[in-house]
Amino acid sequence: MRPIKHLLSKNNSYSKGILMSKQTNFPTSEEFVNFCARLAEDKKAENVIVMKLGEVSSISDYFMICTGTSHPHLGAIAEWVRRKAREEFDIRPVAIDGEKESDWIVIDFGNVMLHIFSQESREKYNLESLWGDSEKIEKLITEKRSQK
Repeated sequence: MRPIKHLLSKNNSYSKGILMSKQTNFPTSEEFVNFCARLAEDKKAENVIVMKLGEVSSISDYFMICTGTSHPHLGAIAEWVRRKAREEFDIRPVAIDGEKESDWIVIDFGNVMLHIFSQESREKYNLESLWGDSEKIEKLITEKRSQK
């Protein structure tokens, strides 16, 4: 894993793969991935899916996968989630891969990884099929949609 010493401030620590604040209201991985999914939906991301990888892989506990409609839209989703995670929980990504003009942006929070795709790249790489043995968690997202 890439060293994260440069990401730490005196008010933060690194535990269980997630850079976190010493605040007492720190979310669990499941709460955090659902927080990120709601933020992505707030920015009009399409086809938002949360996958629980826990027992299937040691890469991450959860993936959130969503689709943006254009390169600027992918960048806006990524920036919004990154900014809100820092504002709400003082959580910063361990790594970000992909640029605003990319077809696939990955934000790695350690136990939670976000994959923000263009429609073409999502179909091409098909992570849902690749990680098909994992559990899809859509309950909280579906409940939010039905409340509208």
